[in-house]
Amino acid sequence: MVFDSLRDRMGGHDNVTPMSIAHNSLFTAKEKIELLNQLKADVTGATQEGRELGFDPEEIDAAIAEVRLGVQNGEGTETVLKGDF
Repeated sequence: MVFDSLRDRMGGHDNVTPMSIAHNSLFTAKEKIELLNQLKADVTGATQEGRELGFDPEEIDAAIAEVRLGVQNGEGTETVLKGDF
């Protein structure tokens, strides 16, 4: 799964949530939407197979809406520079 290395970089399994992706300053809005759409596809596939990943598609939709709202407000078009955090 594409999120295994992302999960590890964010501090472990429990720290990756759709909202944590939506509010992560290391990704642009476009990257966040791409990640969230991939996550939604993974969650939908897992649900159809009878597995759970810890959140549902509605939670991912809410995170996508949050990113889009941020873009409308002029946020999330650029990432934080390495020296800024």
